[in-house]
Amino acid sequence: MTMGDPNTNPKSPHVRPIVGVAVISLLVCGLLFPLLVTGVAQLLLPYQANGELAYVNGHPVGSVVAVNSTDYSLPAFFHLRNNSASGFDPDITMQDALSQIPRISGATGIPAATLEGLVNQNVEGVWWVFGSPYVNVQKLNLILVAQFPSLYANFAR
Repeated sequence: MTMGDPNTNPKSPHVRPIVGVAVISLLVCGLLFPLLVTGVAQLLLPYQANGELAYVNGHPVGSVVAVNSTDYSLPAFFHLRNNSASGFDPDITMQDALSQIPRISGATGIPAATLEGLVNQNVEGVWWVFGSPYVNVQKLNLILVAQFPSLYANFAR
């Protein structure tokens, strides 16, 4: 065996640089880059970076991008679609929204034409000919609470 044979020296001279690169990569990719991206997002897009929170009377009631904390099971509210895979998707088809109008109108006394206008004013998801029109349940329900405070007084505590 010779002194220059790498098999004879258990501590290869390449281990230290490899460990150094791994530690530096971990710090840069696992700590510095996420902090930088988060900081830039907070400066440029704070509403989106914080989850697009929806508020009623200054209190957060959920997010407009994920319905996960607000209970809209009362008949006076628009409901999520039944076939939602995750239960967090706040969007429903126009047909689903329009089919709920008679129930909401009956529960609240809000005219069906008013509710239909509300749905039509909040259509999203159509870009030229691509995409199917949909509405955001969270946004619709928050508009109901804002426009009809006496009907939704218990919700808007």
